[in-house]
Amino acid sequence: MTHRPRGIARSLTVAAAALSLCAALFAVTGARAQHMSWQTSKHSQPVVFLSPLQLSVPAGKPTPVSLHFRIASGLHINSHTPTSKSYIRTELILPSDPHARLSAVQFPKGSQYAMPAFPQDKLSVYTGDFTVHARVTATPGNHMLQAKLRYQACATNSCYPPRTIPVSIDVIAK
Repeated sequence: MTHRPRGIARSLTVAAAALSLCAALFAVTGARAQHMSWQTSKHSQPVVFLSPLQLSVPAGKPTPVSLHFRIASGLHINSHTPTSKSYIRTELILPSDPHARLSAVQFPKGSQYAMPAFPQDKLSVYTGDFTVHARVTATPGNHMLQAKLRYQACATNSCYPPRTIPVSIDVIAK
């Protein structure tokens, strides 16, 4: 008959309990992490640039272009002219490329929106799809126009940090 010292038996019992606790915690936090990643991926791209991805224009001649964007369902972004200077406005950051440039940028008028907690305070926002109008001018050849859209997306009770997304257009000027 083999006798184990009491200290070793107790240590093994404590170690088994600790492993069980770790496994239970891992199962709970793993499920929570999966749930949280689903929530954040739901709006991983609050705003996307839709089109145009390619554009043919006459070389050297300013040509109208409509830039189409989509805001994820359930979100809004402040318009280009928010109702307070403290709100982050939506803006198009223009490239400094001399071969292909955007000018005469015109944002749409924002829609009136009131937060449920503050119905008297109206915001000027975009929701769903919106279009920014501009003019593109390019020298002869193929050029990748690299603009950026800066915005802050918000849900009913919270806002994401400000983001900047690429607005890339392959411009073919002939």
